[in-house]
Amino acid sequence: MEQAVGTPGVFCPVHLKAFGGISSLGLRPKRTLRLVLWTAEEQGGIGASQYYQSHKVNISNYSLVMESDSGTFLPTGLQFTGSDKARAIMKEVMRLLQPLNITQVFSDGEGMDISFWIQAGVPGASLRDDLYKYFAFHHSHGDTMTVMDPKQMNIAAAVWTVVSYVVADMEEMLPRS
Repeated sequence: MEQAVGTPGVFCPVHLKAFGGISSLGLRPKRTLRLVLWTAEEQGGIGASQYYQSHKVNISNYSLVMESDSGTFLPTGLQFTGSDKARAIMKEVMRLLQPLNITQVFSDGEGMDISFWIQAGVPGASLRDDLYKYFAFHHSHGDTMTVMDPKQMNIAAAVWTVVSYVVADMEEMLPRS
């Protein structure tokens, strides 16, 4: 994972920290949280496509799919694609992050890894980061963990923790389009 800052690889420890935090607090949401780490996103989304093909039979069980593909710089909010009702719910969820001043819900939750699900009607979200430094490191020799700010990674993990837990613990699934 050494070459990982500008790519999803660095988000592996962020996602693991989010899921670990939920687990260590003894929280058990009403629905299953699933963390999927795959490869070949930049080779045409082979891993994401295979996962979708293998699991689309259970699409009605997926309330939200989320992806992080813009590095792990300071989050500025969440990009979201879904129905107007689902968007309103996500705005309420993001208000829980007011102490971190990360409450915005932008349009166009997207990403190669979740696009199949979104096209099939599952609401989708992606972390929106401050991309000021992203392309200074993305796919370069400087794209290493040494340039990461642990505080920003912790904030990204907090956003992921809150969003994933709250959505999985809601009484109803997010409304579809």
